[in-house]
Amino acid sequence: MKKKYRGLKGLFLGLMCLFVSQANAVPVGLELALLVDVSGSVDATEYDLQKTGYVNAFKDPALAGILPADGIAVTYIEWSGSSQQSQLVGWTHITDAASADAFGDAIAATSRAFGGATAPGSAINFTVPAFDNNGFEGTRLVIDVSGDGRENSGANTANARDAALAAGIDAINGLPILTDDATLDTWYQNNVVGGAGAFLLVANDFSDFTAAIKNKIQREVGGGGGGGTVPEPATLLLFAIGLGGLGLQGKKRA
Repeated sequence: MKKKYRGLKGLFLGLMCLFVSQANAVPVGLELALLVDVSGSVDATEYDLQKTGYVNAFKDPALAGILPADGIAVTYIEWSGSSQQSQLVGWTHITDAASADAFGDAIAATSRAFGGATAPGSAINFTVPAFDNNGFEGTRLVIDVSGDGRENSGANTANARDAALAAGIDAINGLPILTDDATLDTWYQNNVVGGAGAFLLVANDFSDFTAAIKNKIQREVGGGGGGGTVPEPATLLLFAIGLGGLGLQGKKRA
């Protein structure tokens, strides 16, 4: 009986912690993880053009005009090979032009993290747990992947995409840069892009990247207020019981 009691007590405490965590989380219209390819095929000039594109996208005054009522939460992650991923700018609440501008400044202040192989699947796998307990509760969870090459290392990209969607990510969008691979867009469409409302935008080369990423982020943010629902308590209870009282392993979406 004592063992059974301890098990039920653990389940109850786990659920209480979950509900408290959700109650304390800041509601936002969108949680957006930016995954940026910094593999060896991206030279120093291309890296600067790419990073400048992200900086300018958040400093664009137009962004503030399309923010959801609760704002958005964004994080900036650079990735390369199978074990090379780094969250260079943590989850940040963007609610107006000033906070968007500050996020752009934070990206500008980072230094390149890697320069190895190309493992977008591993980058996706790395990112999914970053949505857990990040202090925000988004209506929609989105991963944004940009890069100039196909997978040549790490986890299978299509499998990682499918696993991320199964775990509760609503959409994974892609922005292939076609400088070194004229058909990379097809590969991204087949292996990276997925989920409700997911889309692909293309940059022909790194000089086109600023316009492409600005368009892409504004499209993601502008549609950030829809889709997804917060789970009902009964759903959470059944899910927790199914996990044997060990707690959620990620954000559950109905």
